[in-house]
Amino acid sequence: MAPSTSSASWLSSALALCAILCLSVPVNALYFYMDGRQTKCFFEELPKDTLVVGSFSTEVINQQSNTYSVDPNLKVLITVDEIFDNDHRVVSKRDGNSGRFTFSAAESGQHKICLTPETNAATGGWLSGAPGGAVRVSLDMAIGETSKIETEDKGKMQDIVQKVKDLNSRLQDIRREQVFQREREAEFRDQSEATNGRVVRWTLIQLAVLSAACAWQLSHLRSFFIKQKLT
Repeated sequence: MAPSTSSASWLSSALALCAILCLSVPVNALYFYMDGRQTKCFFEELPKDTLVVGSFSTEVINQQSNTYSVDPNLKVLITVDEIFDNDHRVVSKRDGNSGRFTFSAAESGQHKICLTPETNAATGGWLSGAPGGAVRVSLDMAIGETSKIETEDKGKMQDIVQKVKDLNSRLQDIRREQVFQREREAEFRDQSEATNGRVVRWTLIQLAVLSAACAWQLSHLRSFFIKQKLT
C-alpha cells in the first residue's frame, strides 16, 4: 500500500513540474566575448505577436591586471532586423554599458539581434584596437507571453500609473483654481460695475442740486436788485 502512495505522490510532483515548465517563459542567458567595435548577432525564429525583452551588461578588460570591470564610457548599439522582410529594422537603440530593449514580432519569421560596442572621445577610441575578448557581454532574453514578461515591470507600471494619477489630480486642482479665479473676477466685475453706476448716479444728483442752487441764487439776486431799484 505504501509503494502505491509514494508512486502517486511522485507522479503528482512530476505533473506539477511539467506544468510549471510548460507555462514558464523561455529565457536565454549567455555570456560571450567581443573585440573592439565588433558586431555580434543572434538569430531568433519568432512567432507573430511574440514579445521579446532583452537585458545586457558589459565589462571591459583591464590590460594591466587582465581582469574585467565596468566601463561607464562604453556605449552599446542594439539593432533588431526582420530577415524575412528585407532586413527591415524594428529596433535601433544606443544604450550605456548596460541596458534593456523590448520589441514585439509583427509577423512570424527570423529576427536578427545585433550588439555593437562603441566608445566616445573620452576613451580615446582604444577599444577599436583592443585585442580579442576586450569586452565581455552578458545577455538575457525573455521570449514569451506579454502578461508573463510584464510582471517583471509591474512595479514600474504602478509608479507610472501613480504619476499619471498625481498629474490628473494636479490638473483638477488647476481647473478648480481657474474656476475660482473666474468666479472672483466676475464678482469683482459686478462690484466694479455697481460702484461705477452709483458714482454716476451720485454725480448726476450733485449736478442737479448744484443747478437748482445756482438757479435759486440767480433768482434771489434778481429779486434783490429789483427791490433795490438797481435795474
